[in-house]
Amino acid sequence: MSTGYEHAGYRRLFDADGLTFGAGFPLTGANRSTPDVSEELRLARHAESVGFDGLWVRDVPTYWPKFGDAGQTFDVWPWLSHVAAHTDDIALGTSSVVLTLRHPIHVAKSAATVDQLSDGRLVLGVASGDRDPEYPAFDVDREERGRLFRERFEALRTLWGEAYPELEGEWGRLEGDLDVVPKPTAETIPLLPTGNARQTRGWIADHGDGWLFYHLPERTLEDYITDWRETAGQKPFAIAVRVELADEPTAEPEPLHLGFHAGIEWFRDYFDRLEGYGLDHAIVGIENDDAEWAVSTFADEIIHGR
Repeated sequence: MSTGYEHAGYRRLFDADGLTFGAGFPLTGANRSTPDVSEELRLARHAESVGFDGLWVRDVPTYWPKFGDAGQTFDVWPWLSHVAAHTDDIALGTSSVVLTLRHPIHVAKSAATVDQLSDGRLVLGVASGDRDPEYPAFDVDREERGRLFRERFEALRTLWGEAYPELEGEWGRLEGDLDVVPKPTAETIPLLPTGNARQTRGWIADHGDGWLFYHLPERTLEDYITDWRETAGQKPFAIAVRVELADEPTAEPEPLHLGFHAGIEWFRDYFDRLEGYGLDHAIVGIENDDAEWAVSTFADEIIHGR
């Protein structure tokens, strides 16, 4: 699809005619402890070299063992800056920044900084949050997260798009005598609400630059994409899915949380079907211990082999 959107990262992900693929950090699978930085960067460069179009990082401010993981551990902004310095032109994405727990001025400045340092490669998935203990930790009313998400989402657009803005919210007030710099490389950084973000589908279609969702059963995903096209036209639809490649290429699928363990032949057919439904981008969370082999095999057989 052609987005017509003049932003390098967004176009890398969504201007292709068919389904594109990104890889999700941590590429080494270390999501409860600090991953090996040099290995993460090596695998990131490898993913770029074999044809992945995006590298995606999750925003997990605190580690809650009951939830099961701490994301990639590192904070999104310094981590993406570091990744940008070690890659060339692959898109960089967040999946997703929890707007309800972050001050919009900090988000606007940090994101625009990464966007500038990466030559316009940053795309922001944004979310309302889903880890209950984090709300009191940040003194945020969990029941207000839908309203807070909208307010901060709209604040980002204004902070990026206007010089010396006049803007007010529960987070604070700008009276036209202060500016937030740098500005992004384009008129805005693309924003993709994640999940429902406590919003209506119509609001997401009107305000978002696309929709980022979690893994869904195929029939449900097909219905979601069909409804999305009717509501949002050609704005892109993306999902995140966990992938563990079986040693045997013909192995039948076994369910994982938010994904599958299966042979590469099944995955090839699976992503062919998703492309047929109209999916624009898939963020692949590689679960294999031998991540380099899995990334290479996925690229050879699915990115280039379909």
